[in-house]
Amino acid sequence: MYNHSKLSKIIISLISISAFFIFLYFFNVSHPIVFKPNGDTTNVNYEKAEVLDVQNNNLQKSITMKGLYFGSQEIKAKILTGKHKGDITNVSNYLSDTHNVFLKKGMKFIANINSVNKNTYNATVYSYYRAPIQYAFIFIFFLALGIIGGRKGVKSVLGLVFTFICIIFLFLPMIYSGYSPIYASILIVIITTCITLFLLDGWSNKAISAILGTISGVIIAAIIAVIFGALAHLSGINSNDVETLNMISTKSGMQVQGLLLASILIASLGAVLDLSMSIASAVQEIYSSNPKLSTKELFRSGMNVGKDMMGTMANTLILAFVGSSLNMIMVIYSYNVSFTQLMNMDMVSIEIIQGLTGSFAIIFTVPIIAFISSKIIPSSLLETKNATIQDKLNNGTAQADIKSLEN
Repeated sequence: MYNHSKLSKIIISLISISAFFIFLYFFNVSHPIVFKPNGDTTNVNYEKAEVLDVQNNNLQKSITMKGLYFGSQEIKAKILTGKHKGDITNVSNYLSDTHNVFLKKGMKFIANINSVNKNTYNATVYSYYRAPIQYAFIFIFFLALGIIGGRKGVKSVLGLVFTFICIIFLFLPMIYSGYSPIYASILIVIITTCITLFLLDGWSNKAISAILGTISGVIIAAIIAVIFGALAHLSGINSNDVETLNMISTKSGMQVQGLLLASILIASLGAVLDLSMSIASAVQEIYSSNPKLSTKELFRSGMNVGKDMMGTMANTLILAFVGSSLNMIMVIYSYNVSFTQLMNMDMVSIEIIQGLTGSFAIIFTVPIIAFISSKIIPSSLLETKNATIQDKLNNGTAQADIKSLEN
């Protein structure tokens, strides 16, 4: 019976995942990107190129920034990809404090190719060719996760890849096409949470407990963000790049005002997911060690674990938001902004609400996941124990073994 049940779950999982990816394909085909920032007459592509020769260097070393040069280079380059593959062309490379790509002979770089037709185009230097380093870094990360984490590490890799696919091929197209960013983010939270935790721990009550705790925590984050965002008069129109987003929304129907809340929910998901799974795992381990513990005692144990994690997780969220906004913080500090102006700036208010919303979600998730785990996990372990006893009986196990299991 157990093997049949396990096989059924595997088949259902494979069918569900296949259906989901088929849906993703047709969803993206039916929701194409229609916005063209450069108008309809331009044809800009970014292709790999190689420096054959540096024909002229008109550069000066930066006085304030070590290892940087300012000025211009005249490059003879060979285009390696795209419809102009194999062409040899001259490229002007201008180095400034905002665009600084210092090229040498033999280096590969990404060229911005603006084509009128196949024979008429203009190539400029866009950036270093960083892809191989990034691919190697990602591969090393996945390899370390798999080696150190074992089977669960491999499952974590699969969960991470699935989350990335959902963000790129479902979440972003939904927002771009005019779907509510709030509903889209909640949908992504539910899908990625379920798949990630089921991959890690299977169809278990521990995973179900963590899923319910995570979703509850993120919903709490949404409610708090809506309330405080409304009271502070903050919405998507206060965020960066709002002018560009408004221009894009005229052609795509994107709801710019909901982007701020969506970003808060997505940012809070990681911390809440980690917290929920940690508490659920702790409760299961505690109950496995001492099955005589009552629901109240398990709840208290889950709360104690959650309290230890609460401060560090909230601190992690705050530091993450500060780290991502460090440039902005340094500019504000350098201009010696007054405290009154500082606390009422749009960008500062957004960062405060983002950081505190995630922290509130963590705080309120602790009792929720502790309560859910203390209720669900004991029943699941009892069912497993009974199933083991029944399996022993079906296979004719000695009565002494059954008694030991029952005890």
